[in-house]
Amino acid sequence: MAYLNRESTNLPLPVRIGLIGSGWMGAFHAESIARRVPGAELAAIADPNVESAAALASVLGAGKVTADAADILADPEIDAVIIASPARFHSSLIAQAAAAGKHVFCEKPAGLGLDELDAALSAVEAAGVHFQIGFNRRYADDFQAAKKDLAAGTVGTPQLLRSLTRDPGTGSIPNAARVPAWTVFLETLIHDFDTLNWFNEGAEPVEVYAIADALVEPGLRDQGFLDTAVVTIRYSNASIAVAEANFSALYGYDIRGEVFGSKGMVQAGRATETAARRYTADGMSADTPRLNVELFRQAYTDELADFADAVRARRDGTAPSSSAAYSLTPGAADARRALAMALACIESVKRGTPVAVNTATGNTVAVNETAVL
Repeated sequence: MAYLNRESTNLPLPVRIGLIGSGWMGAFHAESIARRVPGAELAAIADPNVESAAALASVLGAGKVTADAADILADPEIDAVIIASPARFHSSLIAQAAAAGKHVFCEKPAGLGLDELDAALSAVEAAGVHFQIGFNRRYADDFQAAKKDLAAGTVGTPQLLRSLTRDPGTGSIPNAARVPAWTVFLETLIHDFDTLNWFNEGAEPVEVYAIADALVEPGLRDQGFLDTAVVTIRYSNASIAVAEANFSALYGYDIRGEVFGSKGMVQAGRATETAARRYTADGMSADTPRLNVELFRQAYTDELADFADAVRARRDGTAPSSSAAYSLTPGAADARRALAMALACIESVKRGTPVAVNTATGNTVAVNETAVL
């Protein structure tokens, strides 16, 4: 007896994605594409450490491995790329990928200076490709629930906003001396800046005042290392926001957001894995996440599913499946706005004064590698 012919012409072609950078975050994104994002395919991996890339490709079934990202960009079979290389390469890779006609998902920050980022985003616009930045908190269920309330006007006009990031730690930071200058703003608080901007949609950040120090690793203060920061932000709608970060929360990973408005308040995030609590003779306790990929596992997956859906829609001329009643996908303007805030914070720390946020394109602002406190 012969097999029945079940060939279907209705199945869409998978979105073929190439990964650039197979480090911690890149490897997790690769796993998400290969195993958890329907309709997407991990087609290739590029990393100068080709042995590491090959090992990851072998585990996840990626067919192509290279030490040179240019091979992925030149591959006509690849629809899109995920850029998860070190931040100093992001803007250049965005521009190159756009010029090659590849849709782009880039980890934050999208650049280290506004001039280089503006050039990259101009290349994206000229090529007409889809661009998405990796602000994953927008995809967490509780942050989306808060955004839905804000979009519906449930809390009225925002007046006070708060966002915080406390990374899990043990009271010390391994290899802290090798952490790039200004990481607390460019790679940590930049998430909080996007969250506040998203929650306060329609308003522009006008001014920041940042205070930062080395409180976890005070011995590295003279080298410019910063592990703790608090930022006050003024918005164009007169609301005031506070963002804070610390690199060593002994109790676990702690990400929260809050908006207080004229009609009430909404909060998002919690420091525990679930709402479950245990009550014993030792007191009350709860489990807490210790890794970003634990706390935001589904959010990381959903942001890539959103990206793949948008790429498929552009490639096939179909409508994206998302129908959220509020803005969701973080794009070029969001990447630039958050970076402008981070750079203004760096300048504020150097000066010890409030600093205006550079919202105008075409101005040269970049990171100095050495912190000056």
